[in-house]
Amino acid sequence: MLDFEKSLYEIKEKINSLKESQEKNDVDLQDEIDLLEASLERERKKIYTNLKPWDRVQIARLQERPTTLDYIPYIFDSFIELHGDRNFRDDPAMIGGIGYLNNQPVTIIGQQRGKDTKDNIYRNFGMAHPEGYRKALRLMKQAEKFNRPIFTFIDTKGAYPGKAAEERGQSESIAKNLIEMASLKVPVIGVVIGEGGSGGALGIGITNKLLMLENSTYSVISPEGAAALLWKDSSLAKMAAETMKITAKDLLELNVVDEVINEPQGGAHRDVVFQAKQIKQSFIHQLNELNKLDGQALANHRFNKFRNIGTFIN
Repeated sequence: MLDFEKSLYEIKEKINSLKESQEKNDVDLQDEIDLLEASLERERKKIYTNLKPWDRVQIARLQERPTTLDYIPYIFDSFIELHGDRNFRDDPAMIGGIGYLNNQPVTIIGQQRGKDTKDNIYRNFGMAHPEGYRKALRLMKQAEKFNRPIFTFIDTKGAYPGKAAEERGQSESIAKNLIEMASLKVPVIGVVIGEGGSGGALGIGITNKLLMLENSTYSVISPEGAAALLWKDSSLAKMAAETMKITAKDLLELNVVDEVINEPQGGAHRDVVFQAKQIKQSFIHQLNELNKLDGQALANHRFNKFRNIGTFIN
């Protein structure tokens, strides 16, 4: 239960209590139950249509929020995962492979969080090492060689900042991905499905089209980090989230993202199948548009997209 959802759970508890009393005491309380259920629906609509940036940050961070591997089976056919960077090891925090979207072969790459504590330790909480970004780049270059469109799923707090990752060239691996992705001659479409944090997100985020789920976030730094830097107090994260413009709606207005994909009421975790269907429809639409461009035009499109982000005053 998130902070802003407390009133919903209070009403639900009252409904459940009345239902138990009705069954146990054999009395008719249906009118009262109907009134509370109507009240619940009004309260749910009021809350989810007026979410604040910090509310959306909390939804994006939910452990129950669907991950890359949750979405892939509902969006792509015949997915085959490929492993390793051909240099050091396979990084479980970055997954990738090939599959079909509407009978067209495509390459899929995404950051992968864990579903529980044990899985999170294995996946390093979705924070990739250099070998993860090198695996992603290997798959991107393979996709370009075989003329396969690339789809990326962005879902990370950031690249792993540990000593071993720095020793193996974390910054270099991300920087190389930025350069190489900018010049790819195939369509590249990305979607932010949870948190899109810092260079860790950008390492697979140089795309022709960038999509965001309604309750995802995309930012150079977390609200806690921004609050600690600006006001020396990470507890002011809620205030930082209000000013950082990290939500999908804000970033659409700033032309950082190209499309916001609606979520079920309460978040993507409420209905994974519905959410995957929404993503798939957006992928197909965006790919049909990009398939009209040749290789060099796709690279130019990507270059111009990033050159045109931001407002400048002469």
